[in-house]
Amino acid sequence: MSDTESPLPTYARAEDGTALACQRRGAGFPLVLLAGQANNHHWWDGVREDFHGTHSTITLDYRGTGASDKPQGGYSTRQFAGDVIAVLDHFGIERADVYGTSMGGRVAQWVAADHPERVRRLVLGCTSPGGPHAVERDTSVRLALAQSDPRAALHALIDLMYSPAWRAAHPGPYNTLCDPDMPPHSRHGHLLASNRHDAWDALPGISAPTLILHGDQDRMAPPDNLALLAARIPHTRTHLFPGARHAYFEECRPEASALVAAFLGDAEQSGDE
Repeated sequence: MSDTESPLPTYARAEDGTALACQRRGAGFPLVLLAGQANNHHWWDGVREDFHGTHSTITLDYRGTGASDKPQGGYSTRQFAGDVIAVLDHFGIERADVYGTSMGGRVAQWVAADHPERVRRLVLGCTSPGGPHAVERDTSVRLALAQSDPRAALHALIDLMYSPAWRAAHPGPYNTLCDPDMPPHSRHGHLLASNRHDAWDALPGISAPTLILHGDQDRMAPPDNLALLAARIPHTRTHLFPGARHAYFEECRPEASALVAAFLGDAEQSGDE
């Protein structure tokens, strides 16, 4: 399969008419990359090229972020999943691999549960099932992120994303610290979408083989959620990255990208088309 590189965003239309900026890079079987809460497609800038040996990568700016429309409503992880399907339809893609991290992992759960025929293989990173069964971040994390001093809150976020040793070697800038141009209503919508996510009852219906990844020092989405997801989704593999925090996919990039690439490559070797 050969795909045409799209250096500039094109626009898909969600069912409610929202314009969704989306980007396609590389050639090969499509891989959808889903970013974290209140972030646009630049979340993946540091690692997306790792998959271009075998895949084309598809990203989107969630509604409320980047170059997409920023409506007053429609913010939920299930709505975001519907937006992903609109992007696949826009590109004429019938089936894809899906890799979601953080809130993107929550969105990916709904894509795989609601549209099983569209997902060949699923990768969930630093995420949780949501709802009352999930292991939530502790109060100190919530308070640190809600500080009135923007600089202190930003420092707290960076500390949750990356270990001190990695930050010392990689001083930034970082692409995982939220879209700075989001209006307040969109930022609030994303927060509610992530907080209200609950796919617990739907997880056993996911039929795609699934790889679940997590940093074992993640305080943003505690790593106990990995075992919860693995127990609910039928066909899973798991991996914990020692010493990694929320952004394991950057901090442990060589190992993490290699694990994902090998898992997705297994689909082709097994004829799972």
